[in-house]
Amino acid sequence: MGKRLLVQRKGRGNLWARSPSHRHVGEVKYRPFIKKETQFRFKIVDLVHAPGRGAPVAKIQYDDTSLGLWLPPEGVYVGQEFLQHKTGYGQEVTVGNILPLKKIPLGTIVCNIEGTPQDGGKFARASGVGAIVRNKSGNKVEVLFRSKKTKWINNHCLCTVGVVAGGGRTDKPFLKAGNKHYYVQSKAKKWPVVRGSAMNVCDHPFGGGRHKHPHISTTTSRNAPPGRKVGLIAARRTGHQN
Repeated sequence: MGKRLLVQRKGRGNLWARSPSHRHVGEVKYRPFIKKETQFRFKIVDLVHAPGRGAPVAKIQYDDTSLGLWLPPEGVYVGQEFLQHKTGYGQEVTVGNILPLKKIPLGTIVCNIEGTPQDGGKFARASGVGAIVRNKSGNKVEVLFRSKKTKWINNHCLCTVGVVAGGGRTDKPFLKAGNKHYYVQSKAKKWPVVRGSAMNVCDHPFGGGRHKHPHISTTTSRNAPPGRKVGLIAARRTGHQN
Protein backbone atom coordinates (compact mmCIF):
# COMPACT_ATOMS: atom_id res chain seq x y z
CA MET A 1 0.00 0.00 0.00
CA GLY A 2 1.30 3.40 -0.91
CA LYS A 3 0.65 6.66 0.87
CA ARG A 4 -2.35 8.86 0.18
CA LEU A 5 -2.05 11.50 -2.51
CA LEU A 6 -1.27 15.10 -1.56
CA VAL A 7 -4.74 16.30 -2.55
CA GLN A 8 -6.27 13.62 -0.33
CA ARG A 9 -4.15 14.66 2.64
CA LYS A 10 -5.06 18.31 2.10
CA GLY A 11 -8.74 17.42 2.16
CA ARG A 12 -8.48 16.13 5.72
CA GLY A 13 -7.84 19.69 6.89
CA ASN A 14 -4.63 19.12 8.84
CA LEU A 15 -2.89 22.12 10.38
CA TRP A 16 -0.28 22.41 7.60
CA ALA A 17 -3.04 22.62 4.98
CA ARG A 18 -5.15 25.30 6.65
CA SER A 19 -5.07 28.99 5.85
CA PRO A 20 -2.73 30.83 8.28
CA SER A 21 -5.39 33.07 9.80
CA HIS A 22 -2.93 34.46 12.36
CA ARG A 23 -0.89 35.90 9.50
CA HIS A 24 -3.76 37.94 8.06
CA VAL A 25 -3.93 41.48 9.40
CA GLY A 26 -7.70 41.65 8.96
CA GLU A 27 -10.51 41.77 6.42
CA VAL A 28 -9.55 44.05 3.54
CA LYS A 29 -12.89 45.21 2.13
CA TYR A 30 -14.63 48.40 1.11
CA ARG A 31 -16.67 50.07 3.83
CA PRO A 32 -20.39 49.53 3.06
CA PHE A 33 -22.75 52.45 2.59
CA ILE A 34 -25.69 52.56 5.00
CA LYS A 35 -28.93 54.55 4.81
CA LYS A 36 -28.35 57.82 2.90
CA GLU A 37 -24.55 57.81 2.91
CA THR A 38 -23.04 58.62 -0.48
CA GLN A 39 -19.33 59.07 0.20
CA PHE A 40 -16.43 58.46 2.59
CA ARG A 41 -13.20 60.40 2.75
CA PHE A 42 -10.22 58.63 4.24
CA LYS A 43 -6.51 59.12 4.84
CA ILE A 44 -3.69 56.58 4.81
CA VAL A 45 -2.29 56.27 8.32
CA ASP A 46 0.23 53.48 7.76
CA LEU A 47 1.35 50.88 5.22
CA VAL A 48 1.77 47.45 6.83
CA HIS A 49 3.17 44.12 5.68
CA ALA A 50 0.61 41.32 5.49
CA PRO A 51 2.45 37.95 5.57
CA GLY A 52 -0.61 36.05 4.37
CA ARG A 53 -0.81 37.97 1.07
CA GLY A 54 1.59 39.31 -1.54
CA ALA A 55 0.39 42.91 -1.62
CA PRO A 56 0.84 45.42 1.21
CA VAL A 57 -2.16 46.66 3.19
CA ALA A 58 -2.92 50.25 4.14
CA LYS A 59 -4.37 51.28 7.48
CA ILE A 60 -6.80 54.11 6.82
CA GLN A 61 -8.75 56.59 8.94
CA TYR A 62 -12.14 57.81 7.77
CA ASP A 63 -13.42 61.35 8.27
CA ASP A 64 -15.48 60.14 11.26
CA THR A 65 -12.20 58.94 12.94
CA SER A 66 -13.05 55.23 12.48
CA LEU A 67 -10.25 52.97 11.23
CA GLY A 68 -10.19 50.35 8.48
CA LEU A 69 -8.00 48.39 6.08
CA TRP A 70 -7.62 49.07 2.37
CA LEU A 71 -5.86 47.43 -0.58
CA PRO A 72 -3.72 50.34 -1.84
CA PRO A 73 -2.82 50.94 -5.50
CA GLU A 74 0.69 51.57 -6.78
CA GLY A 75 2.15 55.00 -5.99
CA VAL A 76 0.22 56.05 -2.87
CA TYR A 77 1.90 57.21 0.33
CA VAL A 78 1.16 57.78 4.01
CA GLY A 79 -0.87 60.92 4.64
CA GLN A 80 -2.54 60.95 1.23
CA GLU A 81 -6.32 61.38 1.16
CA PHE A 82 -8.81 59.61 -1.11
CA LEU A 83 -12.53 59.33 -1.71
CA GLN A 84 -15.00 56.45 -1.79
CA HIS A 85 -18.14 57.57 -3.61
CA LYS A 86 -21.37 55.64 -4.13
CA THR A 87 -22.50 57.24 -7.42
CA GLY A 88 -19.34 58.89 -8.71
CA TYR A 89 -21.14 61.97 -10.07
CA GLY A 90 -18.81 64.96 -10.35
CA GLN A 91 -15.82 63.06 -8.91
CA GLU A 92 -12.36 63.00 -10.45
CA VAL A 93 -11.05 59.67 -11.77
CA THR A 94 -7.59 59.65 -10.17
CA VAL A 95 -5.40 56.87 -8.84
CA GLY A 96 -6.65 55.74 -5.43
CA ASN A 97 -10.23 56.98 -5.63
CA ILE A 98 -12.96 54.35 -5.18
CA LEU A 99 -15.74 54.84 -7.71
CA PRO A 100 -18.49 52.77 -9.37
CA LEU A 101 -17.66 51.16 -12.70
CA LYS A 102 -20.26 53.21 -14.58
CA LYS A 103 -18.20 56.38 -13.98
CA ILE A 104 -14.88 54.88 -15.09
CA PRO A 105 -13.87 55.86 -18.67
CA LEU A 106 -13.12 53.11 -21.17
CA GLY A 107 -9.48 52.03 -21.16
CA THR A 108 -8.92 52.91 -17.50
CA ILE A 109 -6.98 50.43 -15.35
CA VAL A 110 -8.76 49.51 -12.13
CA CYS A 111 -8.32 46.97 -9.31
CA ASN A 112 -10.15 45.44 -6.33
CA ILE A 113 -13.41 45.17 -8.29
CA GLU A 114 -16.64 44.11 -6.63
CA GLY A 115 -18.48 41.11 -8.08
CA THR A 116 -21.87 42.32 -6.84
CA PRO A 117 -22.63 45.76 -5.35
CA GLN A 118 -21.48 46.18 -1.75
CA ASP A 119 -19.60 42.86 -1.47
CA GLY A 120 -16.35 44.67 -0.57
CA GLY A 121 -14.18 43.69 -3.55
CA LYS A 122 -13.55 40.33 -5.23
CA PHE A 123 -11.47 40.63 -8.43
CA ALA A 124 -7.96 41.91 -9.33
CA ARG A 125 -6.61 41.94 -5.76
CA ALA A 126 -3.15 40.34 -6.17
CA SER A 127 0.04 42.42 -6.10
CA GLY A 128 0.71 44.29 -9.34
CA VAL A 129 -2.61 43.21 -10.89
CA GLY A 130 -5.11 45.43 -12.64
CA ALA A 131 -8.03 45.12 -15.04
CA ILE A 132 -9.13 47.29 -17.96
CA VAL A 133 -12.62 48.70 -18.42
CA ARG A 134 -13.33 47.64 -22.00
CA ASN A 135 -17.01 48.07 -22.82
CA LYS A 136 -20.34 49.30 -21.45
CA SER A 137 -23.85 48.14 -22.29
CA GLY A 138 -26.99 48.94 -20.34
CA ASN A 139 -26.34 48.41 -16.64
CA LYS A 140 -23.30 46.19 -17.26
CA VAL A 141 -19.61 46.94 -17.73
CA GLU A 142 -17.17 44.57 -19.44
CA VAL A 143 -13.82 44.22 -17.68
CA LEU A 144 -10.72 42.64 -19.23
CA PHE A 145 -8.52 40.80 -16.71
CA ARG A 146 -4.83 39.96 -16.92
CA SER A 147 -5.72 36.37 -17.80
CA LYS A 148 -7.28 37.73 -21.06
CA LYS A 149 -10.69 36.69 -19.81
CA THR A 150 -13.54 39.17 -19.72
CA LYS A 151 -16.47 39.52 -17.36
CA TRP A 152 -19.64 41.62 -17.44
CA ILE A 153 -20.19 43.24 -14.03
CA ASN A 154 -22.96 45.42 -12.62
CA ASN A 155 -22.10 49.08 -13.20
CA HIS A 156 -22.85 49.97 -9.55
CA CYS A 157 -19.91 47.81 -8.35
CA LEU A 158 -17.06 49.77 -6.80
CA CYS A 159 -13.43 49.62 -7.91
CA THR A 160 -10.16 51.37 -7.13
CA VAL A 161 -8.46 53.33 -9.89
CA GLY A 162 -4.92 52.02 -10.55
CA VAL A 163 -3.06 48.72 -10.12
CA VAL A 164 -2.50 46.94 -6.81
CA ALA A 165 0.75 47.85 -5.06
CA GLY A 166 3.62 45.37 -4.85
CA GLY A 167 4.06 44.81 -8.58
CA GLY A 168 7.22 42.99 -9.65
CA ARG A 169 7.34 40.97 -6.44
CA THR A 170 7.51 37.66 -8.31
CA ASP A 171 10.27 38.86 -10.65
CA LYS A 172 12.97 38.45 -7.98
CA PRO A 173 14.36 34.88 -7.91
CA PHE A 174 14.59 33.03 -4.60
CA LEU A 175 18.19 31.88 -5.35
CA LYS A 176 18.30 29.60 -2.30
CA ALA A 177 16.05 26.78 -1.16
CA GLY A 178 15.96 28.29 2.33
CA ASN A 179 14.34 31.47 1.04
CA LYS A 180 11.67 29.45 -0.73
CA HIS A 181 11.13 27.38 2.45
CA TYR A 182 10.30 30.42 4.56
CA TYR A 183 8.12 31.89 1.81
CA VAL A 184 5.86 28.84 1.48
CA GLN A 185 5.74 28.50 5.26
CA SER A 186 3.71 31.71 5.45
CA LYS A 187 1.32 30.65 2.68
CA ALA A 188 0.20 27.24 4.02
CA LYS A 189 1.58 25.47 0.96
CA LYS A 190 3.22 22.05 0.77
CA TRP A 191 6.76 22.34 -0.61
CA PRO A 192 8.76 20.87 -2.28
CA VAL A 193 6.24 19.19 -4.60
CA VAL A 194 7.30 15.90 -6.20
CA ARG A 195 6.15 15.07 -9.72
CA GLY A 196 3.69 12.22 -9.91
CA SER A 197 5.63 10.62 -12.78
CA ALA A 198 8.68 10.44 -10.50
CA MET A 199 6.85 8.32 -7.90
CA ASN A 200 6.32 4.61 -7.62
CA VAL A 201 3.25 3.06 -9.13
CA CYS A 202 1.75 2.50 -5.66
CA ASP A 203 2.07 6.18 -4.73
CA HIS A 204 0.48 7.98 -7.67
CA PRO A 205 -1.65 7.21 -10.75
CA PHE A 206 1.15 8.59 -12.95
CA GLY A 207 3.89 6.62 -11.18
CA GLY A 208 5.97 3.65 -12.34
CA GLY A 209 7.33 2.70 -15.76
CA ARG A 210 10.72 2.97 -17.43
CA HIS A 211 10.23 6.47 -18.86
CA LYS A 212 9.05 9.92 -17.73
CA HIS A 213 5.51 9.48 -18.91
CA PRO A 214 2.18 9.30 -17.04
CA HIS A 215 1.09 6.37 -19.31
CA ILE A 216 -2.55 7.47 -19.01
CA SER A 217 -4.51 10.55 -20.02
CA THR A 218 -3.70 13.55 -17.83
CA THR A 219 -7.18 15.03 -18.33
CA THR A 220 -9.43 13.80 -15.54
CA SER A 221 -13.18 13.83 -15.04
CA ARG A 222 -14.67 16.18 -12.49
CA ASN A 223 -16.38 13.14 -10.96
CA ALA A 224 -13.25 11.01 -10.64
CA PRO A 225 -12.61 9.42 -7.23
CA PRO A 226 -10.04 11.12 -4.93
CA GLY A 227 -7.30 8.58 -5.68
CA ARG A 228 -7.51 9.28 -9.41
CA LYS A 229 -8.38 12.98 -9.45
CA VAL A 230 -4.96 14.29 -10.50
CA GLY A 231 -3.65 16.13 -13.53
CA LEU A 232 -5.79 18.48 -15.61
CA ILE A 233 -9.16 18.24 -13.88
CA ALA A 234 -12.19 18.81 -16.14
CA ALA A 235 -10.00 20.57 -18.72
CA ARG A 236 -11.84 22.17 -21.62
CA ARG A 237 -8.68 22.09 -23.70
CA THR A 238 -4.93 21.55 -23.25
CA GLY A 239 -1.76 22.76 -24.92
CA HIS A 240 -0.65 26.25 -25.91
CA GLN A 241 -3.31 28.87 -26.52
CA ASN A 242 -2.80 31.74 -28.90
